Amino acid sequence: MAQVLVVDDSSTVRNEVADFLQRNGLTVSTAVDGKDGLAKLRMDSGIKLIICDVNMPNIDGLTMVEKVRKELNNQAVQIIMLTTESAPAMKERGRAAGVKGWIVKPFNGAAALASIKKLVG
Repeated sequence: MAQVLVVDDSSTVRNEVADFLQRNGLTVSTAVDGKDGLAKLRMDSGIKLIICDVNMPNIDGLTMVEKVRKELNNQAVQIIMLTTESAPAMKERGRAAGVKGWIVKPFNGAAALASIKKLVG
């Protein structure tokens, strides 16, 4: 069972974030896009936090978040967006879907670690 699901279509970003979190004591699973992320979340009830990109093929990150909340009816999982997007409209859409945080790439693990561990519990 993973504690954190990292969803990003960039293998470089996905691996960087996952490796950092694993080195800091978290159990991590990864997904290549929103469609894969939804499938992984359905299979692993232990996921407490999703760190997700916005712009991805198949299902983008914000659509994935909306599906997590509505289709999977999962209100418990915490969600942070990790993206190059900083438009207020996108952030508002994320907040409306229950996103807890918005990190603009590049990923700074040291700066985010305390918040991530708090969200995981």
